[in-house]
Amino acid sequence: MNPTQLAQSAGSTLPAPAVTAPAADAAVNAPAIAAPAVDAAVSGPAVAAPAADAAVAAHGMLPAAHDLSMLSLFLQADPIVKGVMLLLLFCSVICWAIIIEKLVRLHRLGRAARDFDNEVRAGSAMTNMAAMPKSTRSIVEAAWQAWRDDDGDESRGERRDRIERAMRAAMTAQLRDSETGLPFLATIGSAAPFIGLFGTVWGIMNSFTAIAQSSDTSLAVVAPGIAEALFATAIGLVAAIPAVIAYNALSTRLGRLSQRMGASIAVLGVALSRVRKAPLVKAAE
Repeated sequence: MNPTQLAQSAGSTLPAPAVTAPAADAAVNAPAIAAPAVDAAVSGPAVAAPAADAAVAAHGMLPAAHDLSMLSLFLQADPIVKGVMLLLLFCSVICWAIIIEKLVRLHRLGRAARDFDNEVRAGSAMTNMAAMPKSTRSIVEAAWQAWRDDDGDESRGERRDRIERAMRAAMTAQLRDSETGLPFLATIGSAAPFIGLFGTVWGIMNSFTAIAQSSDTSLAVVAPGIAEALFATAIGLVAAIPAVIAYNALSTRLGRLSQRMGASIAVLGVALSRVRKAPLVKAAE
């Protein structure tokens, strides 16, 4: 073969590698082309997750939200905590009954004390005894009985002291009847918060026990039990606060009534100590 033919045969065989290069490139790029398919397969569960959640929610398998209304807190509470709540509610009802009854009674007693003071200063307390209410009529009756027991050997000061002592004893008896129930208000006012605190401590202990058993410390698990426990303390405060306020207010009002009636008694005692002849007294009905 001559040199020209050799050169032509060499030229015809040299371009062959250049022809196979695209095939190699296509083989290299093949994984890149398949990558989106792999990504789509990997992202498949993420796309299906909302559908799975929707299916679970549709069948009621997701945990329901806790009802934190007062009735639900009571119904879901521990039996001992329920007992504490019922006891506090019962005490609260009794406290309000006492408060309403004392307000009505003290209003009547205050009006009677005002009328009694007016009668005494007008000098007609003995003559109008029958028209007086029972609370002040008993005081005038005691003064009348003490005045009648005069034996004539007493001095004016001794007679006045004896008449005033009799009237103050009658007044004390009337005020003592009005004080009935006030010790209960004082007891509830001081003890109810601690009774509610006992229910709270007991409820929190049970909540922590339930948390330990479930091994879940999320707020959705912890909050309902603690809310039920704190509800007992809230009821204790609801019972205690009105009881304390009412006790202080009623005690103050009774003290003022006692002072006012005591001043009237002193005036009537002085007036009766000056009289030797029996005053005109209308028969009590």
